Amino acid sequence: MAKVAFLGLGVMGFPMAGHLQAKGHEVTVYNRTAAKAAAWVGAHGGRSAATPAEAAAGAAFVMACVGNDDDLRAVCLGPEGAFAGMSAGATFVDHTTVSAKVTRELAAAAAGRGLGFVDAPVSGGQAGAENGVLSVMCGGTEADYAKAEPVIAAYARICRRIGDSGAGQLAKMMNQICIAGLVQGLAEALRFGEKAGLDGEAVVEVISQGAAGSWQMANRHKTMLAGKFDYGFAVDWMRKDLGICLATADEIGAPLPVTALVDQFYKDVQAMGGSRWDTSSLFARLRKLS
Repeated sequence: MAKVAFLGLGVMGFPMAGHLQAKGHEVTVYNRTAAKAAAWVGAHGGRSAATPAEAAAGAAFVMACVGNDDDLRAVCLGPEGAFAGMSAGATFVDHTTVSAKVTRELAAAAAGRGLGFVDAPVSGGQAGAENGVLSVMCGGTEADYAKAEPVIAAYARICRRIGDSGAGQLAKMMNQICIAGLVQGLAEALRFGEKAGLDGEAVVEVISQGAAGSWQMANRHKTMLAGKFDYGFAVDWMRKDLGICLATADEIGAPLPVTALVDQFYKDVQAMGGSRWDTSSLFARLRKLS
């Protein structure tokens, strides 16, 4: 068991840190809103710290799950950042979905201090975090990954090293590209069925057992048909992720026509007041249009 710091206690980080504590690790948490850190300690034990540097002091592993590139820089760098509190030989594991550019920047900064760095974005949503069954895609050296993987296992169903620093983030971009197209396709099919007068649930029961089946179909078709969109990953977060995908695609020359289109559909959902709806709310947009 290890001494671990966890930075960021949102809908993902809160349960992930809880799994670490439940597995016997000695966990210290930090959150920008101190009340959330106090609530975590009340629920799981462990302790909280006032700054990332304080949380990281003496920790063998520092895990982070924050909002975006700037948030990640803020918890890593500066006199109160995690890197300032970490001892040489410790490993920083970033579960935030950010750009590969900031990942490589921070990995280089960590190496300059004698620290390991693993980019390890996750997939599986709030339910995956709560149930400890996330898919984790990692970038970094083989040695850093080998040290971190047994700790990540506390909340992972599968964890794999994809390549060097940034590879985990690039893999997460692929994940989000796939999801965007799948959700839009499912939304279109369900609205098509409604307009055609079909029983959507009956149709899904059949087609989900064939080539059309997907996690989104199995887990979201009922809530979509019921007009309920409060089941996890928010539209605001998805647009942030798709923005990273599209910017990276421009850099490397990879066309993403469907992803770009679906990103604009999510912009429409935001305009409908659905910024905090989950990603399946593309269906609400289609219902409004037809």
